[in-house]
Amino acid sequence: MACPIFSDPFNPGALAPISEKPSEPIVRPDIEWMPAYKTYKERVERLAVLYPDRPTAVPEGWPTKVEGERCWNGSDLTEDDYVLKFTPEDIVEIEAALAHFKALPLDLNPDEVNKTTFPLPNLAPRLHEVAETVHNGRGFVVLRGLQPDKYSNIDNILLYLGITSYIAETRGMQDFDGRMILHIQAVMKDVMTNGTIPNSPYVSRAQPFHTDLCDILTLYALNTSARGGTSSLASSAAIYNHLAATRPDLLHVLASPSWYYDEFFENQYHLRPLLHLFPSGRGPVFQFSRRPLTGSVFSPHHPLVPAMTELQAEALDAVHFAAEALAVRVELRAGDVEVVNNFAMMHSRSAFQDDGDRRRHMLRLWLRNEEMRWELPDETTPGGEVLGRLSWEAYGEHQWRRGRVWHVDGSPAELGVKHRRASCA
Repeated sequence: MACPIFSDPFNPGALAPISEKPSEPIVRPDIEWMPAYKTYKERVERLAVLYPDRPTAVPEGWPTKVEGERCWNGSDLTEDDYVLKFTPEDIVEIEAALAHFKALPLDLNPDEVNKTTFPLPNLAPRLHEVAETVHNGRGFVVLRGLQPDKYSNIDNILLYLGITSYIAETRGMQDFDGRMILHIQAVMKDVMTNGTIPNSPYVSRAQPFHTDLCDILTLYALNTSARGGTSSLASSAAIYNHLAATRPDLLHVLASPSWYYDEFFENQYHLRPLLHLFPSGRGPVFQFSRRPLTGSVFSPHHPLVPAMTELQAEALDAVHFAAEALAVRVELRAGDVEVVNNFAMMHSRSAFQDDGDRRRHMLRLWLRNEEMRWELPDETTPGGEVLGRLSWEAYGEHQWRRGRVWHVDGSPAELGVKHRRASCA
């Protein structure tokens, strides 16, 4: 009954909708998009009795422990470890590069921002070190010192693109409407007056741990909220090590290509693992968000998408609560640029409250460094074909044919999720 991966995400005719009704009613586990610890612990206790004989070692061919800089516990990190502060001289150079770009006959086209058109000769070596840290070290850096209020909306976008072009130059398309940059801000209430529940990027609700559909995730904080909105990052290697030491049986479940992933489009779903063994010593890597697995109040499952098992529900929540225990909480300031290796860690966000002029507003880019990029599993590996498809959707040449869209003042908010690419979490 499972449907194939679609061959052209922009051609609905290439999709094969679910057509068979199950012989028995679909019964889904008691699991929520935002995990409930009490529900999780009760499930753990119940399944321990029902399934006493489970694997006591990690899957064959998988490491018993991941070593290296990208394996860290958030409690061991301080801001001094991951914040790079721009000097006054750096800011002068960034503003000179902005002026240089604006003087070129390029009509302020964001697609034209690169290391040639946005020259940073003195800052470039330090930004190269940031790229090394993000790809081959700890996995994330926060750049601090910009003052967004000094610049216009377009200038903020141009300098954001200029700085990050020295870290990862290729930009990914973030949805099937062609958006290259997303404005993440609360422009709607959690529940509209007509009962509609809007999509998460446009409200203030918390988001569970997840990964995006990109190589490198960056956020530029134009403004922060009055309360909340904390960004939490957790090392995937540390999560894996925790599970390998305490619950290796769950790794078998997470690495199995038997997870039903709802496409939220034309009644489609696909099957893949949530935990991947990347080549060249990069893996294990978690790549998933909860919404296509659990559904949510603002994005319910199609009723014919098959249910996950109780064992899968246990494993899914175990990843979240391990991430929560191991995460570093990053309190972003206005002007901060957070740069995250999406393959090396998972991220979440706490709920927030805006008040007066303290209104959270983040710009999001999906990036790739063509020289330092992590090699994906090949198509013969479980989940490799899907990861290749997701990579093509974000970074493939089709985006130039379809048309890349740069919203300068804000992203058109969506009341609901029409496709999994509409939102990550």
